[in-house]
Amino acid sequence: MNLLKAVRRLLGRDELPEGFAGTLDADEQVLGSASLQGGGHLVVTSLGMWLPTADGVRRLGWHLVSKASWQNGAIVLVEAQVQDDVGGAVLIADLTPRRLRLAEPGAVPEVVHARVTGSIKSRHHRDLPGGGAWFVQRKVPGRDGIVLQVRADPGTDDAALRQVAGDVARTLKLGGAGSRQS
Repeated sequence: MNLLKAVRRLLGRDELPEGFAGTLDADEQVLGSASLQGGGHLVVTSLGMWLPTADGVRRLGWHLVSKASWQNGAIVLVEAQVQDDVGGAVLIADLTPRRLRLAEPGAVPEVVHARVTGSIKSRHHRDLPGGGAWFVQRKVPGRDGIVLQVRADPGTDDAALRQVAGDVARTLKLGGAGSRQS
């Protein structure tokens, strides 16, 4: 191994696929990558997953991966979309699951599982009028502290959801501006 390869490996940049279109943050380390059937790559880093898009790639932070499972040669990914911030609690909703077929998965499924579950510090379901909600405290990669995410069940009363989410955020001493996610 030459010196350049050794340095790239130490910096966590060794596994970037040829032609990767993204720009990693200075402290972002590559944890693995896999070719996708049909073209493109899934690149897994310390900050999130780099997903192919129509015009390149985008990084999805670990705190916005609601669920990732390995089924029949594919990662089934459920991404959370930020809806609103209520006093420091971030209301989220799940997008339609996306299936990413990996040509040669290697360790990518295990790394994804470890990162998603590792970002969750606590989770609790609470019954509310019309349904309920999951209250999940998560670590945001590259940031100190936690964020409180609240995912409502279908039919949950919005006013009750917002009231309880705000109360929980105040109890946890979370502030609105510092808890906003991107």
